[in-house]
Amino acid sequence: MPRLLDVSNDVRAEIGDEEADRLMSGDNAPGSYDCTSCRTPGDSQQQPTSTVLFVGDETAVLAFAHASCLPSQVVQVAEDQLQGAVQSIGGGQDAAAAQPDGGAPAAPSQAVLGVTSGLVLIGDTTHPALVVEPTGPIARPGTTTDGDDFLPLLIEQGFMPATTLDGVPSVLGGWSVLLAMGQLHAILQPGTGGSPAQVAWWQAHQPLQVTEGWRTAANKTQKVLVFAASAGSIGHQPREDLLRQALDKAAANGRLVAAAMPLAGT
Repeated sequence: MPRLLDVSNDVRAEIGDEEADRLMSGDNAPGSYDCTSCRTPGDSQQQPTSTVLFVGDETAVLAFAHASCLPSQVVQVAEDQLQGAVQSIGGGQDAAAAQPDGGAPAAPSQAVLGVTSGLVLIGDTTHPALVVEPTGPIARPGTTTDGDDFLPLLIEQGFMPATTLDGVPSVLGGWSVLLAMGQLHAILQPGTGGSPAQVAWWQAHQPLQVTEGWRTAANKTQKVLVFAASAGSIGHQPREDLLRQALDKAAANGRLVAAAMPLAGT
């Protein structure tokens, strides 16, 4: 029986027309599934369903989601990180190496990015936020200096310097925050070479848990505020009020950039 499947052009290009047609006809598609985004049951015979293809260097894994939760898309991840994502999709650690794709920060020392989720009050509205901070300075790719180019590199990518937290940063086109199965999987950036597929700028080694309040706020606003700070500016803050104080201090010291990103998933 034909399924109510959406196979995007990007997914079709990866899996081939023959396999895509088999999915659409129901030969290779499951009837019932657990949505990779909201974790509730779905039925491709009764509900519009999206195909989501996670692609590594040598491995590709096809997942299914309610069309209302995620659009059909290709998500490229590092091969050594794919298995952890696969386990979570079928079923945290809070840091991952920076990816060099598309000019994103990277360093020979494999600087590690720590990512913290929290709620930030701006005006009268509570916004879901992610705070990204490397464990050490990140040099510009190809250089041998010991300087920290983390924030300048992000500004070149479209992030804006944040001197205060009084306003909501503008949306950064082509970037998004991927939430699947109620967990944080990745921060995605535009693909290289004109590719329409996004690639992972930051990818969790293991999907990160977020609070129900964070998820609720993200689903309400459909976007996430992403703050990035120089190494040593924020640190591990056990409470959101302390996190806000650290963000305010980093902003005042010129050590913070920010962008808003659309939410992918729920």
